[in-house]
Amino acid sequence: MENSTVSNHVSATSREPVLRVENLTTSFNVGGEWRSVVNNVSFEIAPRETVAIVGESGSGKSVTSLSIMRLLPKYASRIEGKVWLGDRNLLTLGDEEMRRVRGNDISMIFQEPMTSLNPIFPIGKQIAEAITCHRDISKAEAKAEVIRLLEKVRIPNAKNRFDEYPHQFSGGMRQRVMIAMALASKPKLLIADEPTTALDVTIQGQILDLIKVLQEEEGMAVLFITHDMGVVAEVSDRTIVMFRGDAVEAGPTDDIFNRGKHPYTRALLSAVPRLGSMSGLERPRLFPVIDIATGETTRPEEDGTLPAAGERPVLEVKNLTTRFNIHSGLLGRQSGAVHAVEDVSFDLKPGETLSLVGESGCGKSTTGRSITRLVEPTAGEISLDGYNVRSLDRSSLRKMRRSIQMVFQDPFASLDPRMSVGSAVMEPYIEHGLGTKAQAREKAADLLERVGLKADMMRRFPHEFSGGQRQRIAIARSLMLDPKVIVADEAVSALDVSIKAQVCNLLLDLQQSFNLAYLFISHDMAVVERVSHRVAVMYLGEIVEIGPRQAVFDNPQHPYTKKLMAAVPVPDPARRNIKRMVSTDEIKSPVRPVGYTPPKRIYREVSDGHLVQV
Repeated sequence: MENSTVSNHVSATSREPVLRVENLTTSFNVGGEWRSVVNNVSFEIAPRETVAIVGESGSGKSVTSLSIMRLLPKYASRIEGKVWLGDRNLLTLGDEEMRRVRGNDISMIFQEPMTSLNPIFPIGKQIAEAITCHRDISKAEAKAEVIRLLEKVRIPNAKNRFDEYPHQFSGGMRQRVMIAMALASKPKLLIADEPTTALDVTIQGQILDLIKVLQEEEGMAVLFITHDMGVVAEVSDRTIVMFRGDAVEAGPTDDIFNRGKHPYTRALLSAVPRLGSMSGLERPRLFPVIDIATGETTRPEEDGTLPAAGERPVLEVKNLTTRFNIHSGLLGRQSGAVHAVEDVSFDLKPGETLSLVGESGCGKSTTGRSITRLVEPTAGEISLDGYNVRSLDRSSLRKMRRSIQMVFQDPFASLDPRMSVGSAVMEPYIEHGLGTKAQAREKAADLLERVGLKADMMRRFPHEFSGGQRQRIAIARSLMLDPKVIVADEAVSALDVSIKAQVCNLLLDLQQSFNLAYLFISHDMAVVERVSHRVAVMYLGEIVEIGPRQAVFDNPQHPYTKKLMAAVPVPDPARRNIKRMVSTDEIKSPVRPVGYTPPKRIYREVSDGHLVQV
């Protein structure tokens, strides 16, 4: 679609727009040549209106927002077009004038609040600084205003938390602090750049509800940038779809979702997992996949498989407990313990996927690490492929780990940037003495082909690959030792919707080919519903509900399971004005005093294999 046509569809309502962007083009200097990454984008935003820019990594959506704020480096970027804030063209303002606009007329919330907050200053002081920079008020008045703002963004006990530091807040509460800072000068426009991507689903629900409420109260215009179509449906009045720097489609959100014309728009929507779409189905279902080159969708013909009936579990976990002692005082005496995993039991069969779900801090990742003894368990029994895991010495433990491998959330952090991907994939095979270098190279080349890459990519380094390709490399490396079990710890959480679909399909294909068992750790309920055979819901280190995926999703029993499902954004614009009213309480602390003995939990059986904590 031509950009001129797009801009006609994106014009704001009859109200005078807060922001008007005309033919915005942004280029970067690469090797002495200017390459455009945003091409002739035009749109308007009216007061109290939310416009969402949606697209995958590299589409140009974040560069659009940084261009509006003029936060790109001058020496390496060139911004053309016009950006009108009222009657001022921001692209013609001097540096000092632009500094007065930022944080005053336009505020911005970024994806990761911890990198936006200074760890050595209390949060109250940081918000006060944002106020005193733009207003001539006393310290006492600034403090009173900060406390009012903290209360406004629903931070409990705001007065006492004024002097606390960023590390003392949870991820969701830090994002609330960032919103309070953004609202300090009552901006006309709030730019929210992926503000919920790194958050758990319930915290995401809280932040989305909060932005809606504050927008109504303050009359702000909001530019919301995301790749999550469920979030777009729930927050935006109008939507712009970006693909490779172009605004390929734009209009009212309802039209985009129900009458989208561009293939890429339809592909993005079809790749979004919808909670409830698996009702009545036993087997995991493959995702539709977007072809990034064409924007078209491919629908796989086959679905996942069911584990063989009566087969013996490859992994059995009984009463697993993992605690971390806390020491304090001059003498470093134990003052308490973090009860990270508490009396957890489950089993896992070959060819089966058991998903552990819950919010950050619930103990799901510690459970995965305890099973592999990357973290030492405190108590319990772990039986893996014939090994009594807790009794193994160093040599036997090394041998046992051939049977269980982990795939982590961030593949870039788990790949050595100085090592070629071929060497990284071959390394486990060579270290375990399973064959020669030539055999390792041959197997690595075969596995890279199996995960959708090419054997001639083995000489490249991690930085030369996209996030999705790096995750495929990590999966290939985990298969080098022919494991029976793979622990996938948030393995798709950081990926775009189409890449997430590809990696999930790859995992299901590999499960079918190698009869792999997966312990799939995630907080994304819609993805979990799609890939799982069974689901275990964790809260404060305990499993509160476990059972077949169909039973848990069709008939959730525990209040926490219901809360998780209610918080999932649904890609339906009809729900835009619905507020979930998710509790704003922070997740309770798993820290317990010395000598604390947790109560023995009782479970009732709702249906065959479906157990719920009483």
